Amino acid sequence: MFATRLKQARKAAGLSMMALGEKVGVSANQIKKYEHGENMPSSGNLLKLARALEVRSEYFFRPVKVALESVEYRKHADTPKKLLEQINGDVLEQAERWIELINLYPDSVKPVPSFSLPDSLPDSIKTPEDIEAIAKMMRNEWELGQNLIPDMIDTLESKGIMIISTAKGEDAIAGLENKKFDGLAGVANGIPLIVISSHHPGDRQRFTLAHELGHLVLHGRLVGMDEEKACNHFAGAFLLPQQAIIQHLGAKRHALETRELYMLKHEFGISMLATLYRSGQCEIISENRQKNYYMQFNKHRWRTKEPGDPYPKEKTILYKQLVYRALGESYIGESKAAELLGMPLSSFHEERKLGEASAAIN
Repeated sequence: MFATRLKQARKAAGLSMMALGEKVGVSANQIKKYEHGENMPSSGNLLKLARALEVRSEYFFRPVKVALESVEYRKHADTPKKLLEQINGDVLEQAERWIELINLYPDSVKPVPSFSLPDSLPDSIKTPEDIEAIAKMMRNEWELGQNLIPDMIDTLESKGIMIISTAKGEDAIAGLENKKFDGLAGVANGIPLIVISSHHPGDRQRFTLAHELGHLVLHGRLVGMDEEKACNHFAGAFLLPQQAIIQHLGAKRHALETRELYMLKHEFGISMLATLYRSGQCEIISENRQKNYYMQFNKHRWRTKEPGDPYPKEKTILYKQLVYRALGESYIGESKAAELLGMPLSSFHEERKLGEASAAIN
């Protein structure tokens, strides 16, 4: 157990055996022996390993094991292997804490729902019009209406999808993470999992979340359609429904103002470029006009960074809420709660107190 977890944590930290050995004060060969299960570190070196890898010492002996299956990355073909190892290690560690927390609840309590797809989903999806209809169906099934989905993470978590946000890659491979990795989807111990990068603006995170939802909805049902393109179409239709974009822009337009795209971005949480793409999909503007706008985006380098204020980032708070719920119901104690939140017990005490406010209800 220790050997596997040490290797996982080292890769998640983006460190070579030599680099980790230098931080701990041992040789690279000693780190290799730890990872091969030939030696165990002393208590002092164990603490140094934990500090160097930014984990609690309990991490190395956590009994929960998570199997990640059906993993699909939204990444570029030249994404560095080192970055993927960092992300994968971080995702495994977070998923393990998720699963451990859920298992700490009694069998009679179900802290998160099981994910399921609507029974009304068709067995075969053949056309772009079918995808528009599926996106509309999902919104109706989930009672989301036609307006902004204010919190995509909360929406997906409430349906039983595990959402993980990773910040890995920023320090070790500076500048690459924003260009090389958007997210990934998979299954963790039977629970659908979606991972997003915490570095991206909110509109990009939301598109990734909707795209990966598209995989869950469309996989195995597409006939003669590329799944990645179909999921992109689904994501746009789910975030900005056809009825809504026509209501805001009109059924037919000869030209669009950049400001209109910017305003819709902040009203629906979808990028200006994706809104422009939706305008073409819904035949609001002609194909030639759409291409001209794409050229303008390229000229101004808006594909990399759009003008104006970015859309706020998505945040997940469910995991933390469930830790405090478990503590409040006495399923766990303070020490376990601090461990699950990855913070020192003293810091947890300060966070839990909320100053004088906690005295009023304790």
